[in-house]
Amino acid sequence: MSEQEDIIFEEAPTLEEQFEAVVATDDKLAIREFLNEQNISEVADLVYAYPDFEAQIIASLSINRAVALFKILDLAEQKKIITELPPFKTAELLNELPADDRTDFLEELPPNVVRELIKLLTPDERKTTLNLLGYPDNSVGRMMTPDYVWVYEHNSVAEVLDTIRRYGKDSETIDVIYVINTDGQFLDDIRIRDIILAAPDKKVSDLMDGRTIVLYADEDQEMASGVFKMNNRVALPVVSRSMKLLGIVTIDDILWVAEEEYSEDMQKIGGSEALDEPYLDTPILKLFRKRVVWLIVLFLGELLTASVMEHFEAELAKAVVLALFIPLIISSGGNSGSQASSLIIQALAIGDIKISDWWTIMKREIISGLLLGAVLGIFGYTRVMVWHGIFPEVYGPHYQLIGIVLGITLLGIVLWGTLCGSMLPLLLKRLGADPAVSSAPFVATLVDITGLVLYFSVAYAILSGIMM
Repeated sequence: MSEQEDIIFEEAPTLEEQFEAVVATDDKLAIREFLNEQNISEVADLVYAYPDFEAQIIASLSINRAVALFKILDLAEQKKIITELPPFKTAELLNELPADDRTDFLEELPPNVVRELIKLLTPDERKTTLNLLGYPDNSVGRMMTPDYVWVYEHNSVAEVLDTIRRYGKDSETIDVIYVINTDGQFLDDIRIRDIILAAPDKKVSDLMDGRTIVLYADEDQEMASGVFKMNNRVALPVVSRSMKLLGIVTIDDILWVAEEEYSEDMQKIGGSEALDEPYLDTPILKLFRKRVVWLIVLFLGELLTASVMEHFEAELAKAVVLALFIPLIISSGGNSGSQASSLIIQALAIGDIKISDWWTIMKREIISGLLLGAVLGIFGYTRVMVWHGIFPEVYGPHYQLIGIVLGITLLGIVLWGTLCGSMLPLLLKRLGADPAVSSAPFVATLVDITGLVLYFSVAYAILSGIMM
């Protein structure tokens, strides 16, 4: 029988272990070679895993890879890296960053810091950055890039290809080529595929179809996100109100905007102001200020709930059993309102519905509210009947009337909550406010107050002269 040998499989060292080993050599060339062999996403993981080495990691990379890494890092990491890099490396990094990404970063910094960093830019990059920073916050102009390929309508395809070869390497994208006239006004955009397949002597004007979609520099970034989604584009031109071509916006910028808007809406829906930076990087006092305002507003709203109960105190004293169902009533109304508001806010955000659809939405929500309310009303009535069979002394001889009051109230409060939750975001949007502020807690508070009025009114109408 042949001798068997145990085979020991050793686990390959992890990326972190490899990094620690190469850093321990203190060989800058070896560190650079190791980092340049990794994917950018893996290098980003190292930045987060070794915060003491993040500036060294950036400095060790080739400038193109350093720029690619810097772009995908969180704002807090970007700020820290900029403060730790030597001035010459900071200047190199900022000058190589695409204009739109550089603007996004600078607009998050204090004005005095921005002034110092702008001094590190070359004259051309400084001019571009100052122009972009001149547009309103959250406008399309802030995220556009001036790096694109443009041609004239009288150019031939051969001339266009020559232009692409000369300037394409510095452009954000060459998937689309932009056509302007001699006054710099935007005329059309042409896909690179159409240019490549056309005959060399064909004119640009022969390739134009006139089906243009543009973004205006002063428009809101969230609106631009909707335009991209509806038209399935990788890049769109940005123009002035006089149709002068100012720059382009690419899909990668829009994806960042969509993520930021989603995070902001989720925070508002939760009943607080949106945070300007990651949660763990937000100072406690700032976090307190962001949350306390809405808590006070909601608290004052809930005080009205106490006032409603005080108003019906006499009726409640005659039929104490009604107090048992108050939590059930207000929670059912709040839950239905929160459901509806979340659905409508999300549909507005992604462009599924418009304000003009309000009547269609209302009809749908009335039907939904009636169906949902009927189901909960039946459950509520059944619960009273079943509980009376087990504990007959709890609800007394008029348990059937109490069950009817509960069932009717649940039907009404769910319907009312659904209508409030669906119509309030549309109303705020119509008034120019952010629909996300009609957050679930706000809708729930509103429905709590009106739900109690409905509950006691139904109870008085049915139980008057009997229990009240």
